[in-house]
Amino acid sequence: METISHKLGAIWRETLKTLKLIARNKIGLLGFVMLIGLILMSYLGPLVIAPEVRADVSQIYKPPSWEHPLGTDFQGRENWVMLVHGGAEVITVAFLAGLLTTMIAVVVGAFSAFLGGKADEVIMTFTDLWLALPRGILLIVTAYFVSLEDVWALALFLSFFGWPSLARQVRSQFLSLKKREYVEAAQLLNLGTPHIVFREMMPNMMSYILIALIESMTGAIYSQTYLVFLGLVPFGNNWGVLFSLAYAKNAIYNPNAMASLLVPMGGIVALQLSLIMFSRSLEEIFNPRLRTGV
Repeated sequence: METISHKLGAIWRETLKTLKLIARNKIGLLGFVMLIGLILMSYLGPLVIAPEVRADVSQIYKPPSWEHPLGTDFQGRENWVMLVHGGAEVITVAFLAGLLTTMIAVVVGAFSAFLGGKADEVIMTFTDLWLALPRGILLIVTAYFVSLEDVWALALFLSFFGWPSLARQVRSQFLSLKKREYVEAAQLLNLGTPHIVFREMMPNMMSYILIALIESMTGAIYSQTYLVFLGLVPFGNNWGVLFSLAYAKNAIYNPNAMASLLVPMGGIVALQLSLIMFSRSLEEIFNPRLRTGV
């Protein structure tokens, strides 16, 4: 019991230290609060707020008012309810796609930089060829032939096309670390490539890798919204679908219906903005010299 309580106490102290570091950057703190709020709204909100499954023709395209805070859509459903129920898929796909993209890019870039020579040349040549392909057109064409019926399939699909540019950036960072004394010492001790890459070099790049993860997540948000808007992803109720349906129902030409476009767009923009703002606190969190000062 004492061991468990000691571990819980250590976790609590580290959590408080991390929150203090986040609070040092006001923009980063605001982004963190926004991100937590969106996550709670998207994952816990649907457990509290029942979905609207019936159309109400008497309430179609009502503008924002006290009765309808964010207006209604083309079926008379409350936009704020649709906002609550539409975020989980977007956040899940963004996180999974960003995580997979970052993992592929880090592995490819790290081993390319560390191995060097012909191996580096071959890996980077393949990366450059993949990078030269028109990603937008490939996403559209491939989506016609690939079944993207769940979040995992879509996340894998987006990561498959999203890793090359990040791999090149990671390679550049690892090339600079490769010349450090502790890496050369590990090589002299013959500790092995996986150990040197993942145990010696990777910890010194955690802030960069997490910022890259956030960058990959923001790219995945745009890509999935783009595919959903084109009708290539058969999802049911996320923000991209809500925007696509409102646009298809000519909401852009009806002043009373503009909320149906702006509400899901606002959810997407708020998620993007919260991630970008929060990234400003990551250096504070993962820089060992800054952590020791708290």
